[in-house]
Amino acid sequence: MIKSVELLKASSFEEIRLLIDTAIKLGSNPDVGYSYDEHFEKRYELTHRHTVATDWKVINDYTRGGLGAGELGVVIAPTGAGKSMALVHIGAAALKQGKTVVHYSLELDDKTIGLRYDSCVTGIPLDSLFTKKDIVLEKITTDIPGKLIIKEYPTKSATTTTIRNHLDKIRQRGTEIGLIIVDYGDLLRPTTSRKEKREELETIYEDLRGMAKEFQCPIWTASQTNRSGLNAEVITMESISEAFNKCFVADFICTISRTLDDKKNNTGRMLIAKNRLGPDGIICPIFMDTAAVDIKVFEPTSETIGEVEKQGAKKQMNKLKQKYQDYKAEQKEVKVL
Repeated sequence: MIKSVELLKASSFEEIRLLIDTAIKLGSNPDVGYSYDEHFEKRYELTHRHTVATDWKVINDYTRGGLGAGELGVVIAPTGAGKSMALVHIGAAALKQGKTVVHYSLELDDKTIGLRYDSCVTGIPLDSLFTKKDIVLEKITTDIPGKLIIKEYPTKSATTTTIRNHLDKIRQRGTEIGLIIVDYGDLLRPTTSRKEKREELETIYEDLRGMAKEFQCPIWTASQTNRSGLNAEVITMESISEAFNKCFVADFICTISRTLDDKKNNTGRMLIAKNRLGPDGIICPIFMDTAAVDIKVFEPTSETIGEVEKQGAKKQMNKLKQKYQDYKAEQKEVKVL
């Protein structure tokens, strides 16, 4: 309470709440920790992770069934590569499993997100939804056992405390939350002011993982790459924007890379960049049709990151050579005329 006085003068109400919540938790938790010798038998008991599977068998296999309660997954991609599409696809898979999905949007309006879910669960392209409303309604009311709650907040207006309060309201109404999606974490406002933005982002991701533990369900979010990832063949965690430290917090990180040619051909690559639940450093080819919110992840290739990058550089060099040859040919035609 003494520490809260100065914060009260500065109107830092959320920091006051965090101080009080922390103090209450410290005072009310009698558990002093895990006793190495006394809990010997517990180490050898079979434990079951309550996971929420994705629609991608490859990812489920490498994560032992998907993300479990208290775990944080992050999709990393450059702007326009399909981060939000991937999060909708993950949410739609949970709906098919009968889960209650709470989807927070900090960039797109709730109507747009809802239409993307309609397209994803029915397979009907976005531009055909309005002419097939009856089919969409029948599909989501008869074949989708889960419940979807979409909550829109203006960019940088909501904090992790805002989301926590909203989730508390849902839980108080007797709804069991199965999956939380935050689209996306970088657009949340930090609860505490830091000197550098990277420190604020790290705190946000720490809070998100803490929230996953508190509500005992997985949380999926996304993060944007810096400019180096815009046309990269494979995006690694080095391309993550602002705060690399948020990678330390996540349990699972996958990246989506799509060059201009990939976007034309509905192709791309997904890299399992971090995986506390299994192997990582694995490159999987993907099919992504953004017009129908359709994403498929195929079995991994034997290519290494270095090999893919070399092939991409060679392909780019050949394109530049061809453009130069075309330019020379055009100049010759101009001289002849």
